[in-house]
Amino acid sequence: MKTILFVVVLFFAFACEKDKQDAGSDNQNIEMASKLFEAFNQHNWNAYAEAYAPDADFLDPSYGKAYVKQTRQKLIEKYAGFQKAIPDIRDSLIAIYGVNENVIVEFISKGTLPDGTKWQLPICTVLTFKGGKIIKDATYFDEEK
Repeated sequence: MKTILFVVVLFFAFACEKDKQDAGSDNQNIEMASKLFEAFNQHNWNAYAEAYAPDADFLDPSYGKAYVKQTRQKLIEKYAGFQKAIPDIRDSLIAIYGVNENVIVEFISKGTLPDGTKWQLPICTVLTFKGGKIIKDATYFDEEK
């Protein structure tokens, strides 16, 4: 009986330690996602791209309806193009949640169009981390036409 009790206590001790490790990983990923958005708002496209694996998977209405691989250089070109079209483009975080390797970010992207019109778009992104880099980015928004 003492052996069974010892095994049960040991099991719970290891389970609690695993939960602490997972929570630490969650917090690290949330911090890294926050830094991604800081780089975006500073228009630091090199730092932005460095947050991603060299060839991450992207699901984004601007790419179509299926995941596509993108290199860091392609990300730099895409976001530099956004900045050229909308020089004051910024993202305002609404909420950020982390669970294991995934971080969900709700935000509003906004800026001023070349004709002076103020623009904003609610977006939700699910980032998947591995080895400290984003390996998958699933971004959801309603493309305004």
